[in-house]
Amino acid sequence: MSVAAIAHYVLPDSPYAMWVRGELDDYLHLPDDGTRVEVVGGEIVVSPAAVFSHAMILTRIQRAVVRAEVGPETPWTPVQAFNLDLTEIGDGYQPDLAIMRTEVAAWCEAEERLFVFPHQLELVVEVTSKSNAHNDRQPVLGRRATKWTGYARCGVPYYLLVDRDPRQSGITLFSEPDRAEGRYQTSQSWKFGDPVVLPEPFGIEIDTSLWRPWRP
Repeated sequence: MSVAAIAHYVLPDSPYAMWVRGELDDYLHLPDDGTRVEVVGGEIVVSPAAVFSHAMILTRIQRAVVRAEVGPETPWTPVQAFNLDLTEIGDGYQPDLAIMRTEVAAWCEAEERLFVFPHQLELVVEVTSKSNAHNDRQPVLGRRATKWTGYARCGVPYYLLVDRDPRQSGITLFSEPDRAEGRYQTSQSWKFGDPVVLPEPFGIEIDTSLWRPWRP
């Protein structure tokens, strides 16, 4: 079972600076078991490895992108598990999945880039987990910044949030980021089981018939 916990550390530098240098994992003595460390709103967020059903949602999204773009000049490439450097706000994320233009993904691969930057992404996907779903959602009641605000502030054009919380399960596509305000101005939502159609320039349909909320 995943348990959310808060711990206080005296760090030799800011969490973001240590994350960029690749020092944060070792400093926190994190196990090498898929545990993920991010800096969200300037704070350290540690997440356990995703459960299998979480991973399968990402696999089905990735398959939908690949199926929609068959041919030698595929414009979109889905990518999982990479470091996203939001340098302008001092955050560092590891998105569940992102869609990049194929030529941009190819360049990052050829250059063996350690970090990807927000302007290189066309769409980002986060699937909520029990331990840290609040970090993926729009902040409420004066909460600190979340990934929702971070992606908007850095100008990521589309943010697809798959919320598996049984109290509010569903899929929402946020668009039209307002960078100054750190918010998305437009959204479109679907229920689990409904086909999700990503608008142009994607034109991709995602089958969600097998998606389920997490068990209470």
